[in-house]
Amino acid sequence: MSFQDKVVIVTGASSGIGAATAIKFAEEGANVALVGRKQEKLNNVAKKCGNPLIIAADVSNDEDAKRIIEETIKRFGKIDVLVNNAGIGGVTKILDEGVIKVFDQIMNTNLRSAVVLTHLAAPHLVKTKGNIINISSVAAYRVTRGYSAYSTSKAGMDHFTRAVALELAPHGVRVNVINPGPVKTDIIENMGATKEAADAAFDNLLKATALSRVSDSEEIADLVLFTSSEKSKAITGSSIVTDNGMLLKLSDFTPVDL
Repeated sequence: MSFQDKVVIVTGASSGIGAATAIKFAEEGANVALVGRKQEKLNNVAKKCGNPLIIAADVSNDEDAKRIIEETIKRFGKIDVLVNNAGIGGVTKILDEGVIKVFDQIMNTNLRSAVVLTHLAAPHLVKTKGNIINISSVAAYRVTRGYSAYSTSKAGMDHFTRAVALELAPHGVRVNVINPGPVKTDIIENMGATKEAADAAFDNLLKATALSRVSDSEEIADLVLFTSSEKSKAITGSSIVTDNGMLLKLSDFTPVDL
């Protein structure tokens, strides 16, 4: 899958799925714009991406979102692929005093930022008949106690993807969403957990999958590249689950012996 001379924006590119995706696109010849909040981490990823554009930005800030698109166009002259990957987690309990503030933070980062960036990038993607890949989660399908905001943001991402895919299809722009199950990234530590606690959480998540494994970021990146390539030219508006059978395992409940 060659992306020679294609221009790709990857948000949340400083670590995890975003970093792996940016690196794989660069390996396939793409010009990559790395977007993230942590400059030092972006610099480390950039070393594996040839000569990328590094944009330190907060995607939930509208002015930063505009700057992401403007700097990409100024540097590369076009946009072929937008990967809306930036996301945060957080516990939200509806009876807690500060729940609305946390809810807003999660929704603004995980969903609203994708809407804003899609709006800003869409005219450029129409010109190139490009692709949008949104990174969601199996949390869009199943809720977990204490994670109502995260699940809601991901369910919203899925539905937004389908709506925009329908709207942009006449312009030759494809829009898809990928729904990973557990992936070994730093998202749990970013929520304030220690490394030991995060490792324990991933061990528990492994047990919740039918295949008894947790994915690595490169697996999701491979799927991003496939879905945005010509090999997937008939796919748009699709939610693609890659969860090691987690949803199957969660559904594997028999109330009586059969």
